[in-house]
Amino acid sequence: MSDAPSHPVTLCGQLPPGSLETLLARWGLELVEVGGEADIPGSYWGAPEAGLVGRRVFIRRDTPVHSALHEACHALCMDEARRSVLDTDAGGDDLEECGVCLLQIVLADHLAGVGTARLCRDMDAWGYSFRLGS
Repeated sequence: MSDAPSHPVTLCGQLPPGSLETLLARWGLELVEVGGEADIPGSYWGAPEAGLVGRRVFIRRDTPVHSALHEACHALCMDEARRSVLDTDAGGDDLEECGVCLLQIVLADHLAGVGTARLCRDMDAWGYSFRLGS
């Protein structure tokens, strides 16, 4: 992951209020927003990257949407036994990582102002090019 993307990426604070929370709730996940410059619980990479603990996805307003979706998709791609002890490191293998990346792209179409094309650009700018083949 690069320290700074080559172009601005879509941030959670730019989404219509409640849109990400509503999307994740469809799949039984809870979105938890932490304020200001606070540490993000369960963040593997550290703030502003999203965090994951069980079925809770933690974000700040400056968390990239692709990061929030990525962590959410990890939770969705694992069984309940693994999810019940999930804290910070989603683990998984290369096949799961591929599935997570594809699912986050699909789910982006359910967020106004994001969509698959924008999410792929954001992912590419952030260093997911090894997954996107770009």
